[in-house]
Amino acid sequence: MPVNHLNHLSHLHHRNRLAGIPVAAALVLGLAAPAYAGTGYTQGGSGTEQSGSSDQGSGTIAAGVKVRTNLKAKSGASPVTPADTNWTPPLCWTQPKFSGKEYKADSKKTALRDPKTGKPLPGWDKGKDFHEKDKGAWWFRTYDRDQIMSGDPDTPKRMEDCAGLPGIVWVPEGDPKPQKAISPEVLSGIAFKAMKLPAAPVKLSPAANRQIVNLDTKVKFEAPLDRVWVTATFDDFGVNVAATTVATPVALKIDAGTEFADPQSCTYDLRKDGDGYAVDSGDKGCNVTYRKSSGDGTYPLKAQITWKVTWTDSADPDGPAQQPALPDGLSTFEQDVTVKEIQAINR
Repeated sequence: MPVNHLNHLSHLHHRNRLAGIPVAAALVLGLAAPAYAGTGYTQGGSGTEQSGSSDQGSGTIAAGVKVRTNLKAKSGASPVTPADTNWTPPLCWTQPKFSGKEYKADSKKTALRDPKTGKPLPGWDKGKDFHEKDKGAWWFRTYDRDQIMSGDPDTPKRMEDCAGLPGIVWVPEGDPKPQKAISPEVLSGIAFKAMKLPAAPVKLSPAANRQIVNLDTKVKFEAPLDRVWVTATFDDFGVNVAATTVATPVALKIDAGTEFADPQSCTYDLRKDGDGYAVDSGDKGCNVTYRKSSGDGTYPLKAQITWKVTWTDSADPDGPAQQPALPDGLSTFEQDVTVKEIQAINR
């Protein structure tokens, strides 16, 4: 085993022990240590735990993927929830990370060192061709660190499935890319995971604190919803790819939050309203109607928006939709409603 990988594997052992991932499952991935993607709104191939801003806007990691969104909201937005609970974003892919000179410098930096002098032990570069004078790039098997550290019981098996990808491989300029090279399809999954969607509050009539038994609860948005998109790009070592995920609000489901309602839920199609999408249930045939007072408490009314998510193979959100399809996204707003019963007075 090349000595410059020993520290990497020791670090990987520590990471996987903390994440509850069997070390054996990690080691079957090959001798090369994985590069980790960033967190929040940044992904990429940096082996360090760097990350950019997790706020709305743009983020980047050195030699990684840049992610940006058109969502300007500073609050009221949360990470997208896939409607398909079996869908998972890409866990691993390969991407270029170092030139020959950069890889040699990084290998020297991470090599085992003499405890007295602090210098790399002799032979750290023995028999290693770093391709310092050649054109091309060192490609790394790269992982989404957030998923690895999530503790998901399916992650070790998915990591084993990544073992077929090259750990670290030199690719001369002009040669075919390695297996599962970073691509628009991979970026579409990264962009989906990075997406945040607004959970827009609905305006109730009667108001939330003045609901009345047997009176229809009508709903509408205070303002139309806009589309949300996230663009992920990779542009390094001659590889220039992009993908944009686009979420369009298509439906609103209102759940009364109690069995004492008839109906207990209503679903409305959203309509185009100027530059956005809106709903007003005033003229609809379905409106939640409470049949029992909430007494001294409240009912948790839930407003869930379904977003149709598509993706393009460019930085243009209006480009043609691509396959394979991404799952719908969900965002949810909850509020407590107080329901009173008006008593008739007989004289």
